[in-house]
Amino acid sequence: MRIAVTTPTGNVGRHVVATLVRAGVRPRVLLRDPGRLAPGLRDEVDAVPVDQYDADAVVAATRDIDALFWVNPTSGHGDPLAEYARATSGVVRAVTENGIGRVVFQSSVGAEKRHGAGDIDGLAETEIALDGTGVDVTHLRCGYFFTNLAFELEALRAGTLQVILPLDQPMAWVAPRDIAEVAATRLLSPAWSGRCVQAVHGPADLTWRQVGDILTAATGRRIGVERITDDAMRARLRRAGMAESLVEAVIGMSTGLREDFVPEQARTLRTTTPTTLAAWAYDHLRHRIADEVA
Repeated sequence: MRIAVTTPTGNVGRHVVATLVRAGVRPRVLLRDPGRLAPGLRDEVDAVPVDQYDADAVVAATRDIDALFWVNPTSGHGDPLAEYARATSGVVRAVTENGIGRVVFQSSVGAEKRHGAGDIDGLAETEIALDGTGVDVTHLRCGYFFTNLAFELEALRAGTLQVILPLDQPMAWVAPRDIAEVAATRLLSPAWSGRCVQAVHGPADLTWRQVGDILTAATGRRIGVERITDDAMRARLRRAGMAESLVEAVIGMSTGLREDFVPEQARTLRTTTPTTLAAWAYDHLRHRIADEVA
């Protein structure tokens, strides 16, 4: 099977690539700079320099591909919804013109709303566009990534995370590596067809208050969580240099899901994955906080 993987150095993509290699597949990996691949991986993949915003390049890079793992790219600077739309036009053309048989798309819990969830609205539009091609597609509706905490190192060192969700509102938290295992399994499995939605909920729904307690135990540092107003969060994001469109996209991911939102898929054995936040934080977060202090 000929499989292509986008964002192969990302939090999810790098694990998708490694899993495929272990399964005996030589994946085609699409990225701007193949030099970013780990040295030991370069001989195990076919690397193609691609800008995912360049539709012609995406089409050319995915010729003769049977299955595609697609992640919408984002620069982290401009309007993410506009960037997602640009990238979506490329994947739709690639699927259509190259006759790609199946796609696994990294989406998010909240995409089922279609509108009103900030950044997630762009993922919803990609879901709709892929559905319109008639390709066999699995939309991975992922929970909140553990790795988002890596953007909060300064706050973690200071001992207080600031959020705009109610502190006792539970939501799905998931390890990117677990998402990758689900994605790779879907890419390799012949047992599904048509349009599928596969939630990836992690091991448990957690409140921010519980997250603070878990991080405290895992890192050995007292970490509290404080709820602030939406406007206070906007001001914080602006001070970090975010453009206004990005600020609103980030804010919307919380405001759009904090009232009367119920995920389309309930937590089941099928949607639950094993890696706990406690284990991930001990392995990946504890030393990053301690090293900086030292």
